[in-house]
Amino acid sequence: MKVRKAVFPVAGLGTRFLPATKAQPKVMLPLVDKPIIHYVVDEAVASGVEDIIFVTGRGQVAIENYFDISFELEQFLRSKNKTDELEQVSGISNLINSCYVRQKEALGLGHAIMQVRHLIGNEPFAVFLGDDVIDSEEPCMQQMLAIYERYKCSVVALERVEKSQTSSYGIVEAKEIDSRLFKLDGMVEKPDPEDAPSDLAIIGRYILTPEIFDILERTEPGKGGEIQLTDAICALLQRQAVYGYLFDGIRHDTGDKLGFLKATVEFALARDDIGSQFRDYLKTVKL
Repeated sequence: MKVRKAVFPVAGLGTRFLPATKAQPKVMLPLVDKPIIHYVVDEAVASGVEDIIFVTGRGQVAIENYFDISFELEQFLRSKNKTDELEQVSGISNLINSCYVRQKEALGLGHAIMQVRHLIGNEPFAVFLGDDVIDSEEPCMQQMLAIYERYKCSVVALERVEKSQTSSYGIVEAKEIDSRLFKLDGMVEKPDPEDAPSDLAIIGRYILTPEIFDILERTEPGKGGEIQLTDAICALLQRQAVYGYLFDGIRHDTGDKLGFLKATVEFALARDDIGSQFRDYLKTVKL
């Protein structure tokens, strides 16, 4: 069955970016002139996803408003003959078919996934974490979908990390079976470096089979008192194969302040309209 639907869990409080996130979702912070979440949605659309389900929390209406029609703004732009800006704004509201589900308590990624069971049904689905913006020639999710089409099993995106960073990720134990492709034997959520089974970290892209829902319903809270998706995928391994793909591309961790700043610089430099001027400016900055 084709992967038609994607889940975007965006209910986090964004505490690492306070006070900027006190009154707006972290994924609405701009990389140059486009919110973080827009880049991730672009990847989903480019990968052939038809429907996006946002799992939101309190105070995150800005996400819904962003992907909705802005009648007053469009009327204003039309009255001023600002055709380029009008096309850009109206294009956002036509970008995706979307719906929104409220996660009433921040009880972890696994808990967020459980909120959409009634909308997914008995279909495989994709999961995109909004913090991870991936710059790649072929969309990361499209790369993963090729693996799913081959094996019809769950797939997680992998990235090699420094051993000192393993306590920030779910780390897999896996065997390489093809170029960039691994069959998972197990995984550990945020292990200390000395306990990490490898340097292969799961990052914010997943393709999951619907069997994950039954497992999540029975998954006990793990680290931090949250229902961990990693724990559920470990249990899924007892039923069916799960694969990891070392994607081809550059991941920007915009959930981290330094990562956000690096991404801003990289995307600004890549722009046709301001890239060369920005590069010239950076050369003048005194270190």
